[in-house]
Amino acid sequence: MAVLLQNALSAAFYYLSTLILRFADNSKQTLLNSRPQTKHRLAKWIAQNGHCSRRAAERLITAGRVNVNGIAARHTDLIDDSDRILIDDIPLLAPPPLSYMLYHKPVGIDCNNRPDDPASLHQLLKTLPLRLFAVGRLDKDSSGMLLLSNDGALCQRLMHPDYQHSKTYQVDTDKPLTADFIGQMAAGVSWQLGTNHYQSRPCQVSATGTSQFKIILTQGLHRQIRYMCKALGYRVTALKRTAIGDLPLGELAVGQYRELTAAEITDLQNINEN
Repeated sequence: MAVLLQNALSAAFYYLSTLILRFADNSKQTLLNSRPQTKHRLAKWIAQNGHCSRRAAERLITAGRVNVNGIAARHTDLIDDSDRILIDDIPLLAPPPLSYMLYHKPVGIDCNNRPDDPASLHQLLKTLPLRLFAVGRLDKDSSGMLLLSNDGALCQRLMHPDYQHSKTYQVDTDKPLTADFIGQMAAGVSWQLGTNHYQSRPCQVSATGTSQFKIILTQGLHRQIRYMCKALGYRVTALKRTAIGDLPLGELAVGQYRELTAAEITDLQNINEN
């Protein structure tokens, strides 16, 4: 009798333990499922989905071209996977895999994305398997390193002036350099366009030839190097970007592009933490 009672108690204890564990697992899963998803600002969400950069997304919102759940979008809208977003009445699809390309832009290619312009970067972008956009820009009459990606968050970090990441350029001028020119370029140069006044930050400058120099900037004002040189009586005859942070252009031929390696992507994503 005692043995039967002991077996019955063991079976009951086992059954009760199973019920408790099952209830705990279900409660945990219910709790996880009930946690709210992280919401993001609309422009950031559009950029993370690879549609365009965050700044370009902000312009789309301002222009009234974005719709969220049937209502005209606002910049303050917070978004997650449950929201339906239309851009120009076309649904914003799930984000594609992130892609990173390094492109050696030739002189004569315009970084503006104009489908009807044969000199536009659009002519290259439309041939790529994924929809990428230029991270930053280079003047049409400049050459060198241009990043192409669909990583909107990375684009924002690289382009935002607060991060002050470095970009390296090789510059040719129309006459021999002087020590005074190198010193003034490094200390900072001011210039004026119309009623707007501009001032460059101190930077690293070194002569690499009689009329050539290397400059490392931590800001990206419009045609900055050309205006800096012009303010000091020099004219730029050739300008080439050779690096962004520690990522070099290397031996990539003019007009060619390649995918970044995993190590290069990691370094680029950590560029603002160094």
